[in-house]
Amino acid sequence: MKIKEVTKALERFAPLPLQESWDNAGLQVGLTEAEVSGALLCLDVTCQIVDEAIQKGCNLIVSHHPLIFRKLARLTGEDYVQQAVMKAIANGIVIMSMHTNMDNARGGVNFKIAEKMGLHNVHFMSTKTIDGVECGSGVIGEFEEPIAADDFIILLKKAFCVECVEANQLLRRPIKKVAMCGGSGSFLLDEAVEAGADAFLTGEMHYHEYFGREQQIQIAVIGHYQSEQYTSEIFRDVIERECQGVKCFIAETCTNPIMYF
Repeated sequence: MKIKEVTKALERFAPLPLQESWDNAGLQVGLTEAEVSGALLCLDVTCQIVDEAIQKGCNLIVSHHPLIFRKLARLTGEDYVQQAVMKAIANGIVIMSMHTNMDNARGGVNFKIAEKMGLHNVHFMSTKTIDGVECGSGVIGEFEEPIAADDFIILLKKAFCVECVEANQLLRRPIKKVAMCGGSGSFLLDEAVEAGADAFLTGEMHYHEYFGREQQIQIAVIGHYQSEQYTSEIFRDVIERECQGVKCFIAETCTNPIMYF
């Protein structure tokens, strides 16, 4: 099976037109006519990720975050992006990224987050249609039974393997309905409130965005990397279903640049 058949399968699941206007999802590096030897699935692409692909015999890397986000004026190896691009080219490795198109797709990043939390009745907070495909930026779902705010925090720490959860004042009412957006999702906080959510989960927020929300909605912030870490499972499931026989490996290299002490 050729690499382009794998990339087309991923694009059928999360079409590139679903990405935001500022994004750069899609093919990043390489030629797709080669036969695929294996796919390494990850959140970010670094030289260490390319090394892992080489070690595992993979000539395709599928990442969530685009390696090339801004225009490359030169290739001199002066930063980690250029170094990873050069190493990938030198070793015949194709890099493809599925970013905000995977965020916005049905069954994408936010649906995976909801799955990890055990939520039911998961649906887009608001929908739009692009090229005949229904999509949305955030989702909302419900617990089968309401839970207390402190139990909600404990659930998040276990489900996402996080050392800590940033939160506002703990809600003094049960949490039933949860809105969520992986990564930098604070732009959806007002929409979550309007949708009647008891809690809002995202990867990162600014300090001042917490103010004035006490007892209105439970804010829970678990880290950008942590919120999107299971995206590779989506890639794996799509490839294994649509491209049977292609070997898939979820990257063992942790690319989270943020440490917690």
